[in-house]
Amino acid sequence: MIEFLKESTFAVNEVISKAWTVTKRNYFSIATLCFLMFITSNASGLMAFFLKDVSKGLSILMAFIFVMFYFTINLSLFKYIFHLLDDEDHDVSIVSTIPTRKQIIRFLVATLYFMLCIVGVYSIVVLIAFPFIYTGIKMEVITNVAISVGVIAIFITWIRISFFPFFIIDKDLPPFLSIKLSLATTKGNFTKIFLLLLVLLSFHLLYLFFSYIHWPVFSFFINILSSFIIVPLSSVALTIAYRKMMSEYKGDAEPDIIHNIV
Repeated sequence: MIEFLKESTFAVNEVISKAWTVTKRNYFSIATLCFLMFITSNASGLMAFFLKDVSKGLSILMAFIFVMFYFTINLSLFKYIFHLLDDEDHDVSIVSTIPTRKQIIRFLVATLYFMLCIVGVYSIVVLIAFPFIYTGIKMEVITNVAISVGVIAIFITWIRISFFPFFIIDKDLPPFLSIKLSLATTKGNFTKIFLLLLVLLSFHLLYLFFSYIHWPVFSFFINILSSFIIVPLSSVALTIAYRKMMSEYKGDAEPDIIHNIV
């Protein structure tokens, strides 16, 4: 176990080191796309606030437009990073990385599959917990255990299948196959991905901690650092982690789900 953790930690350090090199070399272009995502997210919230009393139909339409715009920028960011990794010696235009309509549609369908998987996992936990109601155990205990187990199961499922956008953008694969390949390539890599996310989220956790103890100056500077450094770095690091897992993947081109769950 200790050797496994050492190997995992080394792999995470390698990913972060390469991500930092790529981010530093192309910081302004990557940060620009991240900033556009931030603006889109906040603008959609403001638009929903101003239109909520005007027209519900118009509010829904504008929300849909902003969601589509946000997803398009997000996919463009991943596609741009792929170009940076593949063409390190050439200039890459952001305009050339706009995803195709087919890729956007596939991403939306895969997102729906993703949500169904999350709901399905929690439903299975609830079904497993249901017979314990008749064992005489207090309902409060059963509920708390079921919620705790459900949250953990959802978190593991989220990590295992959340790499599906990379397969759509990088390999131009259909939605369900992208979900299955994400499940297959992350098999055996869960600890590495978890450690990577833990490192990337450390600044956000520090921000929450300083906000909780009411140190506004520290929390402000950590939030600024997280927004302008960690967010761009995270996008690059996850893309590199995907490429590393794909290079080490020895499974089938169309893996089944059952043999890749555990």
